[in-house]
Amino acid sequence: MEKVTKPKVRLLARGGKFVAKQMEANAGDLLPKHLANIESVLIVLEGECVLALSGTEHVLKQGDSFIVPPKIEHQIRVIEDFRAVHVMTNDIEFKFFE
Repeated sequence: MEKVTKPKVRLLARGGKFVAKQMEANAGDLLPKHLANIESVLIVLEGECVLALSGTEHVLKQGDSFIVPPKIEHQIRVIEDFRAVHVMTNDIEFKFFE
């Protein structure tokens, strides 16, 4: 089993309904598998990753964005040092696996 690494997460902004967080991870990192109860948006600022989602893989590079649907397990594998913004509602709930 591969080692799972938590990304570095930093709060960027919080409003009445939404929160924006910056995520950073290094090439080769496998981030924790999880799901959320509400959809969110991932915007890649730098690097490259593969988002494994419901039996499919999506390659995301600088400038790409992805709407992550609710209640579907997903996991990110970092290909090239990675920095992204994750936008979600304040009431989002995460469930982590492994």
